[in-house]
Amino acid sequence: MGMAASQARFLGLTARKTNVEYEGQQVNQQRTALSNQSANYYNQLLGMTVPTPPSIQDFTKTVYSFNDGALTNNITSLIAQANGTYIVSYTSSWTDDFAAVSAGSSIITRAGDDDTGYTYSIGSKELRTLGSITTDDEGNYTGNDEYLKTLSKPQIAKLKTEEDQYVKLLNSQYGNADWQVRYVFNSTTKTYSPYFYKKDDVDKATYSDNGASQSYIPAYTIGSAQKTEEHKGVPARIEQDSSGRLINITLNPGTDDEITYSLTTNTTTDQAAYDDAMNQYEYDKYQYDQSIQEINAKIEIVQAEDKNLELRLKQLDTEQDAIQTEMDAVQKVIEKNTESTFKTFG
Repeated sequence: MGMAASQARFLGLTARKTNVEYEGQQVNQQRTALSNQSANYYNQLLGMTVPTPPSIQDFTKTVYSFNDGALTNNITSLIAQANGTYIVSYTSSWTDDFAAVSAGSSIITRAGDDDTGYTYSIGSKELRTLGSITTDDEGNYTGNDEYLKTLSKPQIAKLKTEEDQYVKLLNSQYGNADWQVRYVFNSTTKTYSPYFYKKDDVDKATYSDNGASQSYIPAYTIGSAQKTEEHKGVPARIEQDSSGRLINITLNPGTDDEITYSLTTNTTTDQAAYDDAMNQYEYDKYQYDQSIQEINAKIEIVQAEDKNLELRLKQLDTEQDAIQTEMDAVQKVIEKNTESTFKTFG
């Protein structure tokens, strides 16, 4: 190899070595960036809060109650006073067997027109205005209702009074309105039961060409309903046993209304609230697991990219060694050519 060729070869190898070193630096920079990215992902994992399932104990509380005849009273607040007495709040619950309750809904049929007015019926039973029982001067019923026709004059008079009470009851529970009624025979009790309808609901319904309402009209009747009344700020004296459990309560101590009740201790669980908390936990756990899986997937991608860069760096290192070896050989050739060309004496 001549002097010029050796020099050219050496310069080419030097350029290749420089390129390899530059590419190696670029690879190291990429690996550093991946390392920082991976560290960020791990920091995200460390910063995540693991969802904790709710404890049933957090939704369970001790309830003290006392009975007063048909009333069940549950203590809701117990505030100690400086003189050793308490200020008590409690709720009284009972079953009202003669309350106005919802009775489902019905399809109502309309007959008549805007000029002559409309009548409404369910099956063959025509609705009439509640409290509008027509009688003659002697008190005999003069209408066409099959049920009312079976009643005597004293029964008609009592039913009039009863229907006035129905109006008051319905208005107090469902708002003031004009009410319509029909009586339905109950084959189990062998009696007739009243069913009530708001006239506004009946009038405003949409009716088809054959006169039937296109939606169901809400109905009400007399039935059993759970009632609750709250009592606030009642003075009381509490008796405890040796374990600290409340055993007796005296309401309005030191007054003519003073009365003592035995207390019953129960534990109640707000199951609905616990179920809501458990549903929230399941959702949070799903979100947590989903986030963990996403971050782990990203870490795996980073690790795979780093592995590829590591292999590329090893290839560059091998190439660098090969170039250096060849450069050393060319350097020796150049030195030998130089020595043989410019050496004057042996």
